[in-house]
Amino acid sequence: MNSSQPYSPGGFQFMPPAIKTIILVNVAVFLLQLTPLGEPISVFGSLWPVGSGNFRIWQPVSYMFLHGGMTHLFFNMFALWMFGAEIETHWGTRQFNIYYFVCGIGAAIINLIATMGNPYPTVGASGAIYGVLLAFGMMFPNRYIFIYFLFPVKAKYFIAGYALIEFISGFGSRSMGSGSNIAHFAHLGGMLIGFLYISIKRAELSFSELLDKGLSTIRSATKKRGSPRLHTQNKVAPPVSEAEINAILDKISEHGYSSLTQEERSKLLKASGKK
Repeated sequence: MNSSQPYSPGGFQFMPPAIKTIILVNVAVFLLQLTPLGEPISVFGSLWPVGSGNFRIWQPVSYMFLHGGMTHLFFNMFALWMFGAEIETHWGTRQFNIYYFVCGIGAAIINLIATMGNPYPTVGASGAIYGVLLAFGMMFPNRYIFIYFLFPVKAKYFIAGYALIEFISGFGSRSMGSGSNIAHFAHLGGMLIGFLYISIKRAELSFSELLDKGLSTIRSATKKRGSPRLHTQNKVAPPVSEAEINAILDKISEHGYSSLTQEERSKLLKASGKK
């Protein structure tokens, strides 16, 4: 994949499972907010400051599914689909779900710490979605994003600009005692947690690859030092069946490419070479 090509929203799947489920749940909860149940849902589900007397242990999760209006909901869900669909396609549904909720909960914790003494509650999926935005910038740094469908900007600069704006806005509103209803620290928190999460996962992958390479070298050296073979036979690997390829593709869709074993990767490479 050429990471410098213009970004086409949605990636390989127009609406992957996790993205679809998250959007449907958010829309369903928003519709409930429009009913007489809306007030108790907002009171008990919003993220209230710890010292307000309204804070509950489930709120760092529940606040992600509440929104302050149709526009708030629409832009959050649009951004989730636009930047998240391709990430889910690459990582797999399970890994994307973990990342999304880690960013959302982490954003809530950072927001609680940064806004102590603030009497206002926080709602919205923005913290988790800013984590998704950060992930897109780290995965496809040279991919072009068209601002207002006219001005091409590389993803890494686009994300950095967003982070800078949130940083300035967050500290600006805090220093002026502003009652802004935009949770800038939740946005920054989602990006920070996303950066830490991806950095840790990349470090684990690098260690795993290094370990695999070391074990392969040891096995190779052991075979060379072993007793001589009386005869050798050239074994021809059996052809890869369509059922095996389908199973491997299903595994990639569910858990991501990194979940494949070496044998499965070899089979996939062999099958692609025949096409």
